[in-house]
Amino acid sequence: MKTVSSVSLTSKDIFKLLESELQEVEDALKRESSSAFPLVDDINRYLHNCGGKRFRPVLLLLSSKLCGYEGGSAVILGMVVELLHVATLVHDDIIDNAEIRRGQSSVNARWGNQVTVLMGDWLYMTSFFLALKLRDFRVLDLLIDVTRRLVEGELIQWEQHGRLNISVEEQLEICRRKTADLFASCGRLGAILANVDEEKEQNLETYGRSVGMAFQLIDDLLDYTSNEDTLGKPVLRDLEEGKTTLPIIYLMERADLKERDFLRDVVRTQNFSPANKKRILEMVRAYGTLSELQDLAEEYVLEAKRAMMAFPDSIYREALLKLADFVLDREQ
Repeated sequence: MKTVSSVSLTSKDIFKLLESELQEVEDALKRESSSAFPLVDDINRYLHNCGGKRFRPVLLLLSSKLCGYEGGSAVILGMVVELLHVATLVHDDIIDNAEIRRGQSSVNARWGNQVTVLMGDWLYMTSFFLALKLRDFRVLDLLIDVTRRLVEGELIQWEQHGRLNISVEEQLEICRRKTADLFASCGRLGAILANVDEEKEQNLETYGRSVGMAFQLIDDLLDYTSNEDTLGKPVLRDLEEGKTTLPIIYLMERADLKERDFLRDVVRTQNFSPANKKRILEMVRAYGTLSELQDLAEEYVLEAKRAMMAFPDSIYREALLKLADFVLDREQ
């Protein structure tokens, strides 16, 4: 892949750059997620202890600093986007009937679907309650719009459940709505806080969306290349849950009739035996679909880096450039 900038920062450097703000986000997440209702407290502590990369707050904080903003609202919004993200995961696990999240039992596996639905609602409402404190209609409009798109993405994906004849563009639209649009909002929120011009706001939105697309594509790739211990969930879990991601879409375009019939039969009967999983993995490797997916993720990263060229050189621009590289290199 062609590079736009040679960046020497490490992931530790980026976290060190945001050390105080990220600690404030962590403290605020613990504080604002507390409740007088013990069950809510128990689940929130469990979710917090499950960890997370805090990728979205990092993106928002770096974007705001890139634009010269140094106020406390960035910490509040960093917490808001993280709560929105966690809310989507909690609801997604119910829809997918997932039992594992980040290497631990999912909330629905531990507390049941009914409680988990309500907990996801609580997280959504808490995030909007916190955002409302800023009294900024541009912020609220953006957060409401992106939340609606997140839900629409989930509905579109559910409508495609179990289908193998999905087009590449249909799947990319799901990726945009379910993942990339929230990343785009993180970039744009940083610009809104700093009240920069529309061009810079759009460039940060483009950066975030492109990084978000790459993030989701690498996530789809890891479902075929990682292992359960590293990934925190079983491999080929997406296909078992009825989600047809790009490795399979590419495979259905290239495989012969017998191989396509085999895939359809596995999905129809839900016969994901070790032997069938092994054969599917061999097929995606043999047809080069994983390499094509990697190439596409790299194209999105390059697009994100180009968007950064609208900004003058700074440690924060360098950090955002490097953050895009980390998306390609991550293992979980």
